Amino acid sequence: MKLNGIKRSLDASLTLQSLLALEGFDTSRVVVEKNGIIISRSAFESTVVHDSDTIEVVAFVGGG
Repeated sequence: MKLNGIKRSLDASLTLQSLLALEGFDTSRVVVEKNGIIISRSAFESTVVHDSDTIEVVAFVGGG
């Protein structure tokens, strides 16, 4: 799997929600693209990530 341009190896398939939690992302503040398709936040739990997938995560940061 490739996450934000970095190749990673998955031992087993997992949900997008689990992957984001493992990587420390706040799921309420990210937009996720899987293989070029934006995944809605409501689908994070049901979307399975496989070793062949490409995932891009953009995190929103507040400030001023």
